[in-house]
Amino acid sequence: MTTLQPPAAATRHPDRPPAKRDRRSWTGWGFIGPFVAVFALVFLAPIVYSIYLSLFRDQLIGGNTFVGLDNYQQALKDDQFWASLGRVSLFLAVQVPIMLGIGLLVALALDSRRLYGTDFFRITIFLPYAVPAVVATLMWGFMYGTRFGLVGDINDAFGVTLPDPLSTDLILASIGNIVTWEFVGYNMLIFYSALRVIPNSLHEAAEIDGAGQIRIITAIKLPAIRGALVIATIFSIIGSFQLFNEPSILRPLARNAITTDYTPNFYTYSLSFNGQQHNYSAAVAIIMGLITMVIAYVVQLRGMRKGA
Repeated sequence: MTTLQPPAAATRHPDRPPAKRDRRSWTGWGFIGPFVAVFALVFLAPIVYSIYLSLFRDQLIGGNTFVGLDNYQQALKDDQFWASLGRVSLFLAVQVPIMLGIGLLVALALDSRRLYGTDFFRITIFLPYAVPAVVATLMWGFMYGTRFGLVGDINDAFGVTLPDPLSTDLILASIGNIVTWEFVGYNMLIFYSALRVIPNSLHEAAEIDGAGQIRIITAIKLPAIRGALVIATIFSIIGSFQLFNEPSILRPLARNAITTDYTPNFYTYSLSFNGQQHNYSAAVAIIMGLITMVIAYVVQLRGMRKGA
């Protein structure tokens, strides 16, 4: 009587030895390890340290003392913080739609295949984005000057008195003009890249059916680039809440209009480096980061839901 034996291949020659599987798993970590290390060092570690700082307060008696959420409660009652947040919110509500609208119109014009010199216009419109923000702000600050810049030269040449772009009433609009000039080309490139992915067969079929350019844009192009619109909007929201370079560079030219708490980022910078309130500035920064994250997430959810 014979007994059944398991297949020899199953007992002596397994398909994937455990040692080989271990080597493969460690090989994957070897590829992503450098990224994880850099990500933890430059992104996670500063956030953790900022949260740690926000839970303490440097006091005259007792030194650096744990205060829990007191810094956050103080920030939520800080009129300067809320004023700066309201200012950038107004900036976001006005500047971002204008900037994205111009970028979208330019991208649609370039994609229409009816514009001569497409390559020249695309490079020309994108070129301001290649200019560093510091250089762009200094350049526009010089042109805004009423005593030494372009506005002053126009006043002297024509005997007129143009409104001062660096005045308290116009400074936010002047900053918005600088940011729009800088980032229209960037957003245009996002939209134009998304438009170029749309198959030509859709355009041809719509034209055969008698659809005009407006109908093609509203029925084909805009729905097809909805994802790009959402991404550009999220980037613009984050950039608006992080507004810092333009007001800080223009402040020497407009000290009466731009205060040290003009934007939340400028306020945290002033608290930390000028007021030596590192713990409180960390709390303000964490609150601002949470507000930005929530708003960006809501915009992303609404954009994805509409696109579904």
